[in-house]
This record gives sequence, structure tokens and C-alpha cells, in this order.
Amino acid sequence: MPVLVDINLTIREGEIVGLLGRSGSGKSTLLRTVGGLITPSSGTALYRDRSMTGPPEGISIVFQSFALFPWLTVLGNVEIALDALGIGRDEVRRKALSAIDLIGLDGFQSAYPRELSGGMRQRVGFARAIAIEPVLLLMDEPFSALDVLTAELLRTDLVEMWRDGKLPIKSVLLVTHNIEEAVMMCDRAMVLSSNPGQIIAEIAIPLTHPRDRQDPLFQEVVDRIYSVLTKRKVESITPSIVGIAQVLPNANVGPIAGLLEALAAPPYNNEAELAELARSLSFEVDDLFPGSGCA
Repeated sequence: MPVLVDINLTIREGEIVGLLGRSGSGKSTLLRTVGGLITPSSGTALYRDRSMTGPPEGISIVFQSFALFPWLTVLGNVEIALDALGIGRDEVRRKALSAIDLIGLDGFQSAYPRELSGGMRQRVGFARAIAIEPVLLLMDEPFSALDVLTAELLRTDLVEMWRDGKLPIKSVLLVTHNIEEAVMMCDRAMVLSSNPGQIIAEIAIPLTHPRDRQDPLFQEVVDRIYSVLTKRKVESITPSIVGIAQVLPNANVGPIAGLLEALAAPPYNNEAELAELARSLSFEVDDLFPGSGCA
């Protein structure tokens, strides 16, 4: 069974690219191909214009699972990535401590994975990945194993460090199934279909950091990606929002005229509480005024 077909993807310097798709769409397979962990059966994976025959220098990966060596301390788990570069021991120690401090684990160098929370263990994975100062950082659903609050905190910290230029990384490729996560972090979202996986949409995310989930443009991009993934019209997902105003659903002229007549007649005389009007007409508030959000 072909997993991926007709994939044409370029990752440029200075951007975070998100890969989204349903389970089984080949997101992780594509990520591992980009990282040189899988050789494509056809086509070519290029890194800096050179064909890859294995994991190249300059690419690191953060996995969904914490992927730590339980018998090594935090410092040891970070240093092991640097040992493979063949640099001096003093330089290994300096870079490892710098990455640990940057990712927010200063003071936990001697702790073992079993002594850390899930969020802290994943921070070790990030520290190990960035310690080698990669050109490209690959992230395979790195927040999915964390609770909501921990994931949000780690996600926010990484975006702030990226925005402030503190991360020694040129580009990021993020695999995620969380649409809001992609819109919160990425500059482009690549949407994959399933069986086989193909890129069916490339959606630019023209939002500046920091991003606000309540921003109408944020919601618009979320809805657009959702519509591509589910093949539903955006209009059927959420009404358009402009400022504090909300576009109401379509309604026929007849019911509107009847509502106005009831409102104009006694005892209301052109002024009534919506809930009271609904009771007098034996309607639920949402039936009388759908989409108003009133209670």
C-alpha cells in the first residue's frame, strides 16, 4: 500500500511549517523521510540540495514519546546527542548546560527521568534536540502526551523563544493533529489527505506573534483548515465574527414580520426582554433568536 504519493514540499529558512491530516495520512512517515530516517521508495529527499542517504548533520527530532534513557540524568540525556558530533568534552558539557538552561530546566541537571513530570521530560527532549544547534528541527506531535495546561505552557515558551531568536534553529517542521496548535505556532499549514497521503492544501497563516485565539482572523484560519480536513463548508462551522458583532443565521421574512408585530403590540409596545417574549410565544429563546447566545 502506498503511504505517500506526489509529495512536493520545501521548507524554507525562518519558518515553522505544520503538517496536518487524519490518523494514517502519513504525517509521521513524511517527517521521518525529511529527517533521513526513512528512504523513499521513489522520488528524492534533499537537504541543502543534496540527496539524503541517512540522517544528515543539522537535523534533529523531538518525538511524541519522551524517548529518554532512564538510566541517564537530564544532563546525560542531553549530552548523548552532542557526543555523536565528535566535539571536545568541555564543549559538550557547555552546550548541554546551555540548552538545559534555555529550555527551563536549570537546577535539574542531575535528576533522572523518573523524577520528572511529563512536561519536564519533554523539555529534556527539546533540550537534547536544540543542543546540537540544528538547521531544521522536526517535531512529531511533541505536545500530545501532555496534559492541556502543560502543553500550552511548553508551546507558548517555544514560540516566545522562536520569536525572540533565542532558539539556535533555522526552520521547524511540526506534525500535529491539533488545528489550533498549528495556527498558534506555524507560518504555513500543509494539509494531507489519506490513503494515500497527498498534500491537498497549503494554507498561509498571516498572523503575527503572539497570537490570540479570540482574534477573528485566527478563527477564520482554523475554520478554513477544518473545512479542508472535513470537506465541509466554512460557513457551516462557525458564523463570521467582526469585532463584537456576530452574523446571524438566515431567516425568512414572514417569521421576522410576525416577531415585529408581536413586539409592537401591547403589552410590549416595542420593548421586551427576549426571554419574556419567548415565553409568551411558547418558544425557546434559541428558536426565537437562533445564534444570539442569549440565556
